Amino acid sequence: MKYSLLCRELESKGIRIRTLHGEQDPSLENVVADHRQVSPGSLFCCIRGKKHDGRDFAELAAAAGAAAFLCEEPLSLPFPQILVSDIRKSLGYVAAALEGYPAEKLRMFAVTGTNGKTSSTYLLRSIFQAAGETCGLLGTITYNDGMVDEYAERTTPEASDIQHWLARMVRNRCSICVLEASSHGLMLGRLRGCLFEGALFTNLTSEHLDFHGTMEDYFEAKTLLFDEYTLKGWKGAVNVDDAYGRRLLSKYGNSLLGFGCTPGNGVAVYGSDISSTLEGVSGKLHFPGKSPIAFSVPLAGKFSLANALGAAALAYAVGIDPEMILVGLRNVPQIPGRMERFRTHSGFACIIDYAHSPDAMEKVLCALREICSGRIIVVFGSGGERYAENRPLIGKIMAELADRIVVTMDNPRNEDPAAIAQQNLEGIREAGGEERALVILEREEAVRTALDAAGPGDIVLLAGKGPERYILRENRRIPYSDKDAFLRWAKDRSISWE
Repeated sequence: MKYSLLCRELESKGIRIRTLHGEQDPSLENVVADHRQVSPGSLFCCIRGKKHDGRDFAELAAAAGAAAFLCEEPLSLPFPQILVSDIRKSLGYVAAALEGYPAEKLRMFAVTGTNGKTSSTYLLRSIFQAAGETCGLLGTITYNDGMVDEYAERTTPEASDIQHWLARMVRNRCSICVLEASSHGLMLGRLRGCLFEGALFTNLTSEHLDFHGTMEDYFEAKTLLFDEYTLKGWKGAVNVDDAYGRRLLSKYGNSLLGFGCTPGNGVAVYGSDISSTLEGVSGKLHFPGKSPIAFSVPLAGKFSLANALGAAALAYAVGIDPEMILVGLRNVPQIPGRMERFRTHSGFACIIDYAHSPDAMEKVLCALREICSGRIIVVFGSGGERYAENRPLIGKIMAELADRIVVTMDNPRNEDPAAIAQQNLEGIREAGGEERALVILEREEAVRTALDAAGPGDIVLLAGKGPERYILRENRRIPYSDKDAFLRWAKDRSISWE
């Protein structure tokens, strides 16, 4: 698209701009906010973040081939510049225009909440695929354009990246996009240029308060999805077992379908006769005005029921046939780092899960306690520079719900991992679990120690890192994954698994 055409397009959408060096009219090939992604013909966006100011990288972007710039203040560079009052509010619209408004060519669905977003998007994608749709996915683990998976850098990508991925989905003949809408992404305007046909709310627990300040502000950030990013006639589903979900149902009742583990209080979609095993959850699924139908979902943990119900409720609300919903639930693959199951032929299971907050840790351990015939051995740590007040609390939860505990490191960043572990131990001591705990800071050694201690009927839970492929320490990304650590251990011990 020509620079001049993009400017006219933005003005036609009501976006107020000024231009500099507009007598030049280069062709623009893409829009990027990271100077390392610039290629010839890029429109480079000078975003001012907490740590970096995009203006400081403008010369590097120009050297790499940037043809024009989006900025809030003029740059001392002889290149065409589009000046806006707020880049974050404008970037999504700019990128959408340059990419040909891909969101308008897809059925768009978003999942928001604290826990369960990733599992819910995988479940929704599986349901839509069962219904014959080609579905792209943007979320915490992966970005998928309908053909290719790429490792995700953040839950909700930058606005320019979202539009780029949506355009790839359109080119690959996707009909649907499902994405995770994080509170950061909503607050920072990354979803601008997108409007959603369907939206799902999972739950809200105490997290990200370093960014939002209070739970009420955190909740208000989540409600932006429903207030600002939905199409006329949109439909949604909310977890009525959650107090914040009930507030959403009260506010948007005409558009929302409530779901929960038991009927009543606005619950329209629920499960009954539930059975939970290491292989997954099964029971009967109830839709409004329908006879209950048998369902199963191969995701371990009873809390997987809530995720399955939410995905089923949203799919039903937007017209997916219940039989196809059942097929989608039944065929969902294991989700990397979300109760990811490895059953060893020596009789115990290893579970890898991303849980790292007190609420998520408690839910995972309670779910495992229900299905574990032996001991629960847990490996965990707390991240540095985040939620120091949670460290003793998580330790207390571990002591109350696990049989053996190995405290290790989990992204200590620029804190001392030994000091973080001692704060975890404070909670373990408080709950009387010190004799059942040990500290092994090197994470792979901690994992191997826990696996070596396991016997028939036991479950080893590797908690906190999920699908992450690194440890953040002293401004470095050290390659590491819990899954790889398990696979190396199994190979070294000649232990097979399935």
